Amino acid sequence: MKNTLTKYYLLGALVLGIIACSDDDSDDNGGFTVIEKSAVIETYADLVLTNYQDSYDAADAMKEAIDAFVAEPTSENFEAAKTAWKTAREPYGQTEAFRFASGPIDDEDGPEGLLNAWPLDENYVDYVVDADGVTVLETGIINNPEDFPTITKEVLEGLNEVGSESNISVGYHAIEFLLWGQDTTDEEDKLPGQRPYTDFVDGDEGTATNQDRRRDYLAACADLLLDHLQLMLDEWSANGTYRPIFLGLDEDVALANMLTGISTLSKSELAGERVFVAYDNQDQEDEHSCFSDNTHRDLRLNLAGIANVYRGSYSTVSGSSLEDLIVQENPTLGAEITAKLVAAEAAVEATATPFDFAISDETERPLVFAAITALQTFGDALVEGADELGLEISAELPE
Repeated sequence: MKNTLTKYYLLGALVLGIIACSDDDSDDNGGFTVIEKSAVIETYADLVLTNYQDSYDAADAMKEAIDAFVAEPTSENFEAAKTAWKTAREPYGQTEAFRFASGPIDDEDGPEGLLNAWPLDENYVDYVVDADGVTVLETGIINNPEDFPTITKEVLEGLNEVGSESNISVGYHAIEFLLWGQDTTDEEDKLPGQRPYTDFVDGDEGTATNQDRRRDYLAACADLLLDHLQLMLDEWSANGTYRPIFLGLDEDVALANMLTGISTLSKSELAGERVFVAYDNQDQEDEHSCFSDNTHRDLRLNLAGIANVYRGSYSTVSGSSLEDLIVQENPTLGAEITAKLVAAEAAVEATATPFDFAISDETERPLVFAAITALQTFGDALVEGADELGLEISAELPE
């Protein structure tokens, strides 16, 4: 809290300084550097590439851990694979801020649905426990060798979302389900899914049929994840397919796309689809990472990605930002928007973990609703900021 207050004081001093300089008729803008739109756009492009590169590298490390487990399915290797999955989610969760921005991640040919689609219908992939909590239903692609005799990357990718949006066969959440299984634990126990590593072990030690197919499935999904992340690197690299297109856009169009992406994620996708739906239904099946109980990290990382774009800073990238541009245009409004971002960060951080406990416990639920409200408020504030820049955007999800 002390650091947050310090930021407020510094921001207030900056705002007052800019206001004072705006009354000065000198041509040098009172000694302050003028923020150029082109610099803000360049920072964004660098930030996107760096974030996707980090996501690829973390997914590659996860693949190594999964390959090690598939080769030698031990308890230790199983835990290492699960840890690597959680680590891989850290950079990728922040890339969600690049969605809804007319970019390549979710255009007609974009791989978003192959990377992060959810919620996943478990029985489309593997066995599930029936409503009685006892009976095991051997369903899914893994347990259907008659229709799917071999499990390959091509087969799994072709089956993604066939027949239903919840028929998700690949991506982070397919891997998550294979590693953790269904979460049938009580929310108060604060435990994730309890799939045993022996589901992947052949012979008498095995606890489920088709162990070899389950190993093949897990390995293929890890390979596919890298393939699809590579597509984003190919788009955003210095000589990539999309980067020159983006940098060649009319500056106001590029800025509008950036602001549309983060305002829509904050107000509609994150606050609405990812948090409010689960909050309203009080159903862990609606949470983003329901098998691993990692949804609390998804929530925080998605907001961190929004903040990265707004502040123009991520990892080794730091430069002119949307925040700078709005403060330059209207210092008072800029300070208000920044304050609403800080408030959203505090509200999200205050929510309990894991998320299924936060939405079910009567003491914790008001804090989740406060986070929803703060995210919506910040999303609306970004629309105001865009308007101040002469840009017309919407924070509503596209139809």
